[in-house]
Amino acid sequence: MKKVKIAYIGGGSKAWARVFMTDLALADDICGEIALYDIDIPAAQLNKQIGARINEAPETITKWDYNVYDTLGDALDGADFVVCSILPGTFDEMAADVHLPEEYGIYQSVGDTVGPGGVLRAMRTVPIYENFAREIKAHCPDAWVLNLTNPMTACTKTLYDVFPEIKAFGCCHEVFHAQEFLCCAAKEMLGVERPHRSEIKIDACGVNHFTWITEANYNGTDMLKVLPGFIDRFYESGYCEQNVNDPHGFRDDPFLYGNKVKMDLFRRFGVLAAAGDRHLAEFMDRSWYIKNEENAESWLFHLTSVDYRKKDMRKKIERSHRLADGTEKIEVKHSDEECVELIKALAGAIPPRISNANVINVGQMPDMPLGSVVETNCVFSQNSLKPITAKRLPRDVNALVLRNAVNIENTYYGIKERSFDRIFEAFMNQPLCAGLSLDDGRALFGRMVKATEKYLKDYYPMEKL
Repeated sequence: MKKVKIAYIGGGSKAWARVFMTDLALADDICGEIALYDIDIPAAQLNKQIGARINEAPETITKWDYNVYDTLGDALDGADFVVCSILPGTFDEMAADVHLPEEYGIYQSVGDTVGPGGVLRAMRTVPIYENFAREIKAHCPDAWVLNLTNPMTACTKTLYDVFPEIKAFGCCHEVFHAQEFLCCAAKEMLGVERPHRSEIKIDACGVNHFTWITEANYNGTDMLKVLPGFIDRFYESGYCEQNVNDPHGFRDDPFLYGNKVKMDLFRRFGVLAAAGDRHLAEFMDRSWYIKNEENAESWLFHLTSVDYRKKDMRKKIERSHRLADGTEKIEVKHSDEECVELIKALAGAIPPRISNANVINVGQMPDMPLGSVVETNCVFSQNSLKPITAKRLPRDVNALVLRNAVNIENTYYGIKERSFDRIFEAFMNQPLCAGLSLDDGRALFGRMVKATEKYLKDYYPMEKL
């Protein structure tokens, strides 16, 4: 059994940490320490208590040592793996990211990757990640770094730009949901039991939350040829792979969607957009799928309000306390996430594994800028990550992806230079900002920056705004 130290930056996580911890508890080939670090130390202490409860669960195979560290450097010292999963700012700042643009006719279903909200979130996050990269270089330069924070592409770009030798990649589960969607198509159209997503072999490429499946095979069947009939059957009603019995579950849970955007894009372009509809809609002109709340609902998804996120967070915090003090039993079971499996492959504890990951483009997507961060399949093996050259996207899809890839690059370099002018140009070139006048754009950008000034003033020349 391999013994490792995993440093968890954002170790006070209210939900994903528990998924990660239970997956680790069921790993029978690695063990060791989880070093929890968070600016919210009491939250990290709660997760330490939850970790102790997980260790006591009868289903647990491997018990981990959970320790809370007061400084990032101490948490990183000697780490073999680093997991980064943070919320940059608070939901008050995110409220400005998401809801101020609505006064200018711009609606966002997520607001954490692209669009006006994605730009502002990147402005808060990139400087934090610059420090993470420097600290990792100083304390554990040979560690593998798994980034889970959005905006995924900008965060991963920062790590590589500050510390070029870093061994980092971004993990995202959106492609897994698209594979589940294809599993549903196999069940409905081929008359088989719903397969496990691992049985759907795919080629996928793009930028995070705007990745496309260009090939999909199930037991020798080309699933992209099966999809037209499936889409014809379910286009109007919708079909949610997470909630098959109620494709309109998005009305109660704004994290769900009916996949109508995904189906419409497939009809138009012949390849399958791999992210959830809430993300996909933000990468394209707002007139397509997200003119307003009613328009979004007609496409079978909802806008996720920040008030909903705040209520959801309060519930998660309450649950953390119940799990920590034992008033709620912890269920130790495997999740559908792959982070632990990738860690095991990199540690050499299991055979090589193929999964999608966000890494620097060294030619695996030849139509995207070299040095930008792209998402493709990669081979994970002992101390090695090798991106797989992806099948080229159709030209019209490539044009959509390229615009967003360049926007993300320009946003990043504007932030790196602390240039409001350069960031603003990337802000105005967001597809969601199409139709916004320059005067309104400057007014909106200025208001959004001021609304999150608390988290920007130490990094940016606010007097130049």
